[in-house]
Amino acid sequence: KSRITIKIKRDVTNFFNFQPATRHSYTWRVPVLGYIVLVLCAYLLGSIPTGYLVARAKGIDIRTVGSGNIGATNAFRVLGTPAGVFVLLVDALKGYAACIWMTDLLISVFALHPDNLVTERAVAGFAAILGHTFTCWLHFKGGKGIATSAGVLLGIAPLAMLGGLAAFLLLLFSTRYVSLGSLAAALGV
Repeated sequence: KSRITIKIKRDVTNFFNFQPATRHSYTWRVPVLGYIVLVLCAYLLGSIPTGYLVARAKGIDIRTVGSGNIGATNAFRVLGTPAGVFVLLVDALKGYAACIWMTDLLISVFALHPDNLVTERAVAGFAAILGHTFTCWLHFKGGKGIATSAGVLLGIAPLAMLGGLAAFLLLLFSTRYVSLGSLAAALGV
C-alpha cells in the first residue's frame, strides 16, 4: 500500500473516532456514532404515543375528542383519572428512561466518556421530548411534552423539578388550568 492510502485511512479513523480515546489524552472526543444512536433511540422511545394507545384500547380515538391532543391532560379529560394518571406516569417515565437508563447503556456500549454525562443526558432528553411532541407514528402530531419534560428534568436536576412541581400544583389547584400550571412550572425551575 502506498503512504497516501495509509495516511487517508488513518485520517478517516481519527475523524470518526472509531477507537475510544485513552485516559491520557488531553481532549476527549465523543464518537459521532454514539450520539447518533443515542438521539435515534431516545426519539423512538419518546415517540411511543401512550395516550393514543390507552385510548385505542378503550375504543376511542383521542385525537378526535376533547382538545384533540394525545397527552396526559386530554387523557384525564376523556379517559378518566386512572387512565390519565397512567398516561402521565408513562410519559414522564419515557423522558426519565431516555435521560438516565438509555444514556447509561449507550455510554457503556459506545465507550462515551462520563465527563460528558450531563450533556449526553440533556441530548437524550431533548430527543425524547421531540419524539413525544412530533411522534413519527401519528404523522408527527403528538402531545405537548410537559410530562416527558418533567421526566427529563427529574433525571437531570431532581431538585429543580421539585420546584417546578410545586409551582405547577399551586397554580393548578388555585386556577384549575393545566396550561397555566405548566407555564408556572417552567418559571419555577
